[in-house]
Amino acid sequence: MKTPEREHWDSRIGVVLAVAGSAVGLGNFLRFPGLAAKYGGGVFLIPYFVAILLIGVPICWAEWSLGRLGGRNGYNSAPGIFRVATGWRNGHFLGVLALLVPLVVYAYYVYIEAWCLAYAWYYLSGQLSLGPDAETYALFFENLIGTAANGAITSNTRSPIVLALAICVAINLTLIYRGISRGIEAFCRIAMPLLILCAFAVLVRVLTLGTPDPALPDQNVLNGLGFMWNPKIASGETFFGTLANPEMWLQATGQVFFSISIGFGIIISYASYLRANDDIVLSGLTSTSTNEFCEICLGGLITIPAAFIFLGPDSVQKVAGSTFGLGFYTLPVVFEHMPLGSLFGFVWFFLLFLAAVTSSISMLQPVMAFVREGLQVSRGVAVLILGLVSSIGTAVVVHYSRDLVALDALDFWVGQIGIFLLATTIVFVFSWVLGADAGIAEIRRGALLSLPPGFRFVIKYVSPTYLIVVFGLFLVDNAATYTTQLRQQPEAAVAIGFVIATTLLLTVGVWHAGRVWSSRELER
Repeated sequence: MKTPEREHWDSRIGVVLAVAGSAVGLGNFLRFPGLAAKYGGGVFLIPYFVAILLIGVPICWAEWSLGRLGGRNGYNSAPGIFRVATGWRNGHFLGVLALLVPLVVYAYYVYIEAWCLAYAWYYLSGQLSLGPDAETYALFFENLIGTAANGAITSNTRSPIVLALAICVAINLTLIYRGISRGIEAFCRIAMPLLILCAFAVLVRVLTLGTPDPALPDQNVLNGLGFMWNPKIASGETFFGTLANPEMWLQATGQVFFSISIGFGIIISYASYLRANDDIVLSGLTSTSTNEFCEICLGGLITIPAAFIFLGPDSVQKVAGSTFGLGFYTLPVVFEHMPLGSLFGFVWFFLLFLAAVTSSISMLQPVMAFVREGLQVSRGVAVLILGLVSSIGTAVVVHYSRDLVALDALDFWVGQIGIFLLATTIVFVFSWVLGADAGIAEIRRGALLSLPPGFRFVIKYVSPTYLIVVFGLFLVDNAATYTTQLRQQPEAAVAIGFVIATTLLLTVGVWHAGRVWSSRELER
């Protein structure tokens, strides 16, 4: 059968915006500020920036280089790329995890994307003005997504969230069908500037709030920014004692994974569409910097300060670290107090929707690339296969909605553990199989910027050590809880059943692709 036509990015700015778009998502505007507020404000930035320097940027460059290497040898999917990078006859099996992670994360992420679209519509139509009580908004949110009982959403096909979900799935599959340049790049060239514009609009409004309630003079903009960013030392603790909190380091490292989109199998696939001598050093750093700007300079200046101004420090502290609590319970109360709150509520949730779409389409692309080149099918057939498999996972999350147990299980076992394992695999392949020297030579091909001194030592020794230590601590801290959940909550078991079935399906697909590729190599 005819090999799928080769695709490429149309421009450097296009690939930078696409990679930045894959990273900029709900975590930038909700998860990051909540974690910073929970773990000492400015203190949190220390482990956060350490993680960026020691694992974030180095692994990002490693993924870019492996992807471009694979693309130069005719592969756009992780199994083919690992086959080339390792030189192993069965090296393609290392790519199974790089397909599983983005596919499963997409299955529940697109559902959260639908929540943002539904909220944007409710604000635009003037239907989301429920008073100043956060409990009212919590009840609205729980009814909207059906957390009271399994089947609460699937039993009502006219539910607004079902319509929003259908729209989101259609948008994602349409963009993936259109391909790299006409779909993903074209969308991100519009969506990313629009996203930043929306964020600036909300940011300007927050920074000009002053002191809305003269009876509460301490709840003002400056104090709100201070609450977010001033280092907060726990009572009876020293600065270094607060900094030594292992949980904070775990959370900061996890946020970096989500923030820069490393360990998802996304950058590897995106970079494979580069041309042989396209720069990856400056492009990788630019996309990472764009994401950090959105996370720290936009997300970090909006949500927590706004909530502090209207609700006070005690209310903010209760939801800090809870993405859903901050995003869907607390911020609607903030917009209720804010002048022109419905308008800014719409802008805010539309911003979150755009950020979610730029991320979700990037999760589909690695699997789309594999289905096309591994199974040798047309673009339309590939989209049908991809839509069917991902929709089964989404249906599991939507139907088993009680307390979001199924979503939580997928997020932990794949969205966290899977990402750690994949990032470790990438570092191992880059540094020890391909070889750090060969990998660095690949990075330097066409580079417009020099690598920093010590990069070889960091990527070969520091990054893997950091990953193994943090991953070990993460398992000690969380594995027992989630293992108990699997035994006691059937929703979690069903979700993991989907993961196991999908893993087997992908493994069979990769095995078949390996046979096709081996035959093709023999013919050469």
